[in-house]
Amino acid sequence: MRLWRACPADVAQLVEQRFRKPQVTGSNPVVGSICQMSTSANSVSIIVPTLNEEENIGPLVSQIAAGAVPFREILFVDGHSTDGTRDEIRALKGNQLIRLIEQDGADIGLAGAIMSGARAAQGEILLVMDADLSHPPERINDLLAPLFAGMADLVVGSRYVKGGSTPGWPIWRRMLSRAGAALAYPLTGVHDSMCGFFAIARSQLLELAPQTSGFKIVFETIVRSDRTLRVCEIPIAFRDRVRGKSKMSFGIALRFFSIGCARRSGISSAAGMTGNRLQDRQSAMCRQTPKASENENGSWN
Repeated sequence: MRLWRACPADVAQLVEQRFRKPQVTGSNPVVGSICQMSTSANSVSIIVPTLNEEENIGPLVSQIAAGAVPFREILFVDGHSTDGTRDEIRALKGNQLIRLIEQDGADIGLAGAIMSGARAAQGEILLVMDADLSHPPERINDLLAPLFAGMADLVVGSRYVKGGSTPGWPIWRRMLSRAGAALAYPLTGVHDSMCGFFAIARSQLLELAPQTSGFKIVFETIVRSDRTLRVCEIPIAFRDRVRGKSKMSFGIALRFFSIGCARRSGISSAAGMTGNRLQDRQSAMCRQTPKASENENGSWN
């Protein structure tokens, strides 16, 4: 595993210079925004697993910077990309806030990549998201806010609470996703424990989540905590990628669903969960009123 660290510079300015669109006019709100971070900024590491996401690296970093997201670093964990993904990340090496972990050994999967990033992260708070912009960067601050306020231990970007949606998804994907979420609900008390857009304290993730592999990180973390974590679900619109090739197919979705059924069966038998425990778990959850712009129809991974 090789770790690349960028050199000092202003990431917002660097991103604008590299990815400026011709139609943009006037002053750019991105420039300087990273320099106005709160005291919480140094505590957040954004972890982004990548696999052949060459076209999405620039737009993702640009949108994170445009949202004035407080963070210490963006940590890309790349697993065997065969396109120019790593080159695009290295092109941002004029900035100390961009780091790259190259996973050149055995394929450890998405969960393993996330845990590899968690171990290497320098921040106390981890924000995990996909690279393809399916997870809306403009909602990052909303995921971080309950953690900073001490209202939650784990915050999940949810497709299945009021205001959440999955616009543009085919019917088979919606059905399998909904079924998977429904199967997981009795074990977690969370409407969307299958989503990969979440924020949590680094120490808690390292303590609770599988260290190298697993089914779904959020699901595994909640179950392993015996549902003692305070979980907050923030509604998001989970949109299909615009650039690059999707890794999701009917076969892969069906495989996830099958694994989820097996995990639910095994955990339920071992835990002997009761309705009272689920009620207690639900009472520990928080909700957030959705933004008007996110009231769309439809939502899974």
